[in-house]
Amino acid sequence: MLLAGASGNGKIVTMARAELEDPASYKGNSDAYRHAVSFEVDAQDHRFVFYPDGCERLERLIEHIDSAQECMQMFYFMFQDDDAGQRVLDALVAAAQRGVEVELMVDDFGTDAPASFFDPLLEAGGRFELFSPRLSVRYLIRNHQKMAIADRERVMAGGFNISDHYFADPPNNGWCDLGVYIEGPVTEKFCAWFDRLKEWIEDKSSDFRLIRHMVRDWDGGDGPVRLLVGGPGKSVGKWSVCTKYDMAQANRLDMVMAYFSPPRSFRQVMNRLAERGTARVIMAGKSDNATTIAAARSLYRRMLRSGVKVYEFQPCKLHMKLMIIGDVVYFGSANFDHRSIRLNLELMVRVEDAGLADRLRKMIDHMEEASEPITKDWLDTHATWYNRLRWKIGKFIVSGVDYTVTRRLNLKV
Repeated sequence: MLLAGASGNGKIVTMARAELEDPASYKGNSDAYRHAVSFEVDAQDHRFVFYPDGCERLERLIEHIDSAQECMQMFYFMFQDDDAGQRVLDALVAAAQRGVEVELMVDDFGTDAPASFFDPLLEAGGRFELFSPRLSVRYLIRNHQKMAIADRERVMAGGFNISDHYFADPPNNGWCDLGVYIEGPVTEKFCAWFDRLKEWIEDKSSDFRLIRHMVRDWDGGDGPVRLLVGGPGKSVGKWSVCTKYDMAQANRLDMVMAYFSPPRSFRQVMNRLAERGTARVIMAGKSDNATTIAAARSLYRRMLRSGVKVYEFQPCKLHMKLMIIGDVVYFGSANFDHRSIRLNLELMVRVEDAGLADRLRKMIDHMEEASEPITKDWLDTHATWYNRLRWKIGKFIVSGVDYTVTRRLNLKV
């Protein structure tokens, strides 16, 4: 059942049935837990459709590709040779065969599928490029972005990659993530950024310095809906800088974050927000990378002292990247950690709209009921000297090492 409603400035078109049930009964039970179903919000001259459910997210992505009439442009950090990867590739091949100009770029470091996996796309007339790290300073850069642009006017973005794990349901080891379909003026920014990435990838001499200039010179807009990017170097237009500024002004924070280990200055801003207002953070209780959980846990005690309400999501692995700072919403590819803030190429959509913020808080409420509260008593029980040591080691590792590497150094938490 879907309910209609409205709140704030954004018009809420649908409300999820799943959020009307009792998610507390799902806590720790992946067989019982159900993600919220999709919902649509019209805000600031844009149409946003949110897909919290992985199974539906895959179907909508395939429909998105099938809808392309002229061109399909995609970039993903991870594109795997599995059932989901094959379905997406088949849809791209079919699009190319019907005359659509198809361009696919993937990060070489994050993608396990061999280059030969993409040969059918090339044979159908599509284009395929690798964002290759190479053994140089360029090797440090991870292109962590995710986007699919149809006909240069419709976009699917969010935190999900092309892999079975990002589309499976909780009982089948799926990730809890978020995909967002977007129509509106900000799609022009996605197209412009994709074009810049393509130029950098195709120029094999492109280096670390040019990426810094791309991030520094990027204009994400100055209206209520912006496309903000991130990467190496400092820039007033980076998503992280804007996030810190918004937190410094706001009295409320609601965050769902897969990997949480931000630099000290960001933690200080967040803690001060909690001291003058309210802050809620839902983090991973399960992951394929236990080191990242250890890193987050090393920060819990100080956060609790400041009044931050901390939760660990229990039903399944968490990969979502979502922040609601006052009336401002951020969603996209970036984690709230050292690598996403200081090094990775990331993109985040910033939407200033009270109605959208309220609607997404309802989704977070649903997730909170299926999460374990982290309290002082919890810390007193779990923060033994041995665990504290492991958590600190985890924080040290994830502060400077790529997550693909840290999986090989996994710490039991």
